[in-house]
Amino acid sequence: MADRFFRSGNPGLNDKTFAKAPIAGAAEPMTLSGTINKSFLLLIVLMLSALWPWSQYLSGGDAAVIGPALTIGAIGGLVLALIISFKPTTAPVLALPYAALEGLAIGGMSALLEARYPGIAIQAVGLTFGVFAVMLVAYRTGLIRATARFRAIVIAATGGIALVYLVTMVMGLFHVQAPVFSITDASPLSIGVSLVIVGVAALNLILDFDIIETGVARGAPRYMEWYCGFGLLVTLVWLYMEILRLLAKLRRD
Repeated sequence: MADRFFRSGNPGLNDKTFAKAPIAGAAEPMTLSGTINKSFLLLIVLMLSALWPWSQYLSGGDAAVIGPALTIGAIGGLVLALIISFKPTTAPVLALPYAALEGLAIGGMSALLEARYPGIAIQAVGLTFGVFAVMLVAYRTGLIRATARFRAIVIAATGGIALVYLVTMVMGLFHVQAPVFSITDASPLSIGVSLVIVGVAALNLILDFDIIETGVARGAPRYMEWYCGFGLLVTLVWLYMEILRLLAKLRRD
């Protein structure tokens, strides 16, 4: 029964995470304040890292200057995310580099869209933190509860989205496009799909909050503060990128 409390749609936070970690016997258990502090640190590193490709592109207007940053950030971030997800004990060492690499990727992508749609980046940032605040209040007040049924629905939806994106990427290798998932498609269907994905990403925050709180209650090891901070950052990055895509579709000429 206890394991059901650790199911999350976030690949960085799930039941296997705490199954691998000794519970209620750690010499230095994780704390809520420690997890919050590390989450903020990771977010700051990501934002500082994002400033480099952002400033490089907006100062010169040459997309070529951010190509390497985008590539290194996207591929490097994915590799580190997989390592941390499969081996949580590496989080204290790899979480900060992951945040830096993700910053390069989203900074470059944000700059490209900012050049075309002025103000879109700050709008996406504001909406991301706004959604985060609303979800946190909803969770703390009990308005949205991470019940077993709620988890099952969110996990299934998240898995379905991941599968669709994977199929879309494979199709892209063969030059077969799925317009509804393209950032250049501003059709009502495409916008509706983006809204649904943003909603699912937002609901994953509820699962993240729940698993962090339950991990603290069960006395998970201290290194799990870094791991939970990493998992929360994964959700925030996903939410930000989906909001950015949605705004780009809404502002498309």
